[in-house]
Amino acid sequence: MTKRIFLLLGLASLFTFYACQSPTLKTETATEETPSATASDFKWFVERFDDKRIIRYQIPGFDKLSLTQKKLVYYLAQAGNSGRDIIWDQNYRYNLEIRQALEKIYQSNVNKNTEDWKNFVVYLKNVWFSNGIHHHYSYAKFEPHFSKPYFEGLLKESGAVLSKEALEALFDPAIDNKKVNQDPKMDIVKTSAVNFYDPTITEQEVEAFYKSKQAKGGKQPISFGLNSKLVKDANGHISEKVWRIDGMYGPAIKKIVGWLEKAVTVAENEDQKKGFELLIAYYKTGDLKKWDEYNIQWVKTQKGDVDYINSFIEVYNDPKGYRGSYESIIQITDFEASKRMSAVAGEAQWFEDNSPIMDAHKKKNVVGVSYKVVNVASESGDASPSTPIGVNLPNANWIRATHGSKSVSLGNIIEAYSESSAGGMLKEFAFDQAEIDRSTKYGENSDKMHTALHEVIGHASGQINPGIGTPKETVKSYASSLEEARADLVGLYYLLDPKLVELGLIPSLEAGKAAYDDYIRNGLLVQMRRIKLGDDLEEAHMRNRQMVALWAYEKGKKDNVIEKIKKDGKTYFKVQDYEQLRVLFGELLRETQRIKSEGDYKGAAYLFETFGRKLNLELHKEVLERAAKLDIPPYGGFINPILTPILGKTGEIIDVQLEYPTSFAEQMLEYSKHYGVLPIRN
Repeated sequence: MTKRIFLLLGLASLFTFYACQSPTLKTETATEETPSATASDFKWFVERFDDKRIIRYQIPGFDKLSLTQKKLVYYLAQAGNSGRDIIWDQNYRYNLEIRQALEKIYQSNVNKNTEDWKNFVVYLKNVWFSNGIHHHYSYAKFEPHFSKPYFEGLLKESGAVLSKEALEALFDPAIDNKKVNQDPKMDIVKTSAVNFYDPTITEQEVEAFYKSKQAKGGKQPISFGLNSKLVKDANGHISEKVWRIDGMYGPAIKKIVGWLEKAVTVAENEDQKKGFELLIAYYKTGDLKKWDEYNIQWVKTQKGDVDYINSFIEVYNDPKGYRGSYESIIQITDFEASKRMSAVAGEAQWFEDNSPIMDAHKKKNVVGVSYKVVNVASESGDASPSTPIGVNLPNANWIRATHGSKSVSLGNIIEAYSESSAGGMLKEFAFDQAEIDRSTKYGENSDKMHTALHEVIGHASGQINPGIGTPKETVKSYASSLEEARADLVGLYYLLDPKLVELGLIPSLEAGKAAYDDYIRNGLLVQMRRIKLGDDLEEAHMRNRQMVALWAYEKGKKDNVIEKIKKDGKTYFKVQDYEQLRVLFGELLRETQRIKSEGDYKGAAYLFETFGRKLNLELHKEVLERAAKLDIPPYGGFINPILTPILGKTGEIIDVQLEYPTSFAEQMLEYSKHYGVLPIRN
């Protein structure tokens, strides 16, 4: 189950709907050398390569922190960065040795004035961006636009070493070509390259291994598999290789723990300190019950200006939805913005009571919902360079139901996307000027509200029927897509509710209409530009958006709720009846909640196999051709600011200096140098 949202409406359509490589290879580097400290002349854009855009973000409010708080941010950032190697190894078993070889070549004295070299650099930057050789969003393996003999020459000339297996994986498109495969007609474990399972383990073996464990879950089920790799020995015996300080990934976890122990000494309060101590205990033992204790404590910790996410959390990258990818996000509260948005969390029970879902699936008492706007200070692992703009945790349903959850919107990341944006996509795919004007006027507001409703209300809403297992057990590979669809639908349903105007959260229902326009436009058209012609949708958010939009279009055909229009040889989808579209969103919300509550696998399969996975080939081709003319990179990723401790005469930290670097390559190389602690095979 997943609890993340990526920028998706209005401005979002320009940057963070992710997909496979563009066939055009290009590198465009910013010329600025000296970063400015003010937002007005701060250089947000760093460089462009292939289909990606590298951006910088500021940390508002960092200078207002006390020295103790600055130390806390620094220690937590170091803890986060110390686990960077983990996500590389999790993404693919050969990633670390491939990265090592590519970086050695990049820094060596070879001929760098050829077209092949330019293509090599673009390939390396793609690998850096995705923490491995598979695309971060489409999951397809990157294609090197240089020959194998040329690369072998680079290896020899630079002295870099790469195993035969890794070399073959780079150049043979048939080897591990998908990081995550969700095709239900195939063995999704054996055909996924992600390094959560030994290559010989099958989907059936995974299900059999966890079946007996899950049967003992009770009302507080353990998150089995969250922190381990499933391995098979020579005798065919299957077991878990646990990620802990004396187990798999031990060298990196030891570094993480060391920095967390420093964080304990500067904790803002006792609740926060206890949370650090429980997380340390979890890393030391690998005990998943300790993980639950930590999450309960983390939710309980509401005071303080600094918060964090750190560990093996989201399960998007596991085709079976068990194993958590390593990630870290360090956050500083934006108090003014959080105050404005607290009304959403404060009305959580009203939203639940007035939801169109069945009464039996509603929570009678929505507890512990909190929502904050935060400014990111550092990101690592699965959250970097590509980052979500909103996060809602913890993921365990029973903890959320009993103890609550935390939702955050990453305010400075959203600002950076906005400041570095380029126009064109809206004008190309919106039907008319009225639609463009509505999105321009209300898009930013409706984006923020959809994020808030998705995270705070959507993920916190509804309940699973007694005796029904967790979604990863019941709806299996559809669990993440179903959860994201459900949360999106909650947001969409309420964006056209007068209650939001009454609360002062949107200026008028025109903002809701703008959100509907943007969602349908993106789900049925724009997001296709991120997918290679002929490929299916694999990523959970993309499947979710198409399923919701296409289901609504098909169900509303009779009443012309959404009209498909051809104009000047181009296809458009225009919402003709917003109120009826809201009714349809409510019906689909009711159905997705029913599927989750009842554990209806066939219901989930119907929705996503009928509406959410396959693309219309003719329309897909048209979208790719229209988008190519605009030449707007579909993905955005970030360089992190640098936090440098300033030491006094006796070696104590007397300040933490904040710098904004300008080179993506330099940061990636520095990270490998300082945080590259794992062996190339784990």
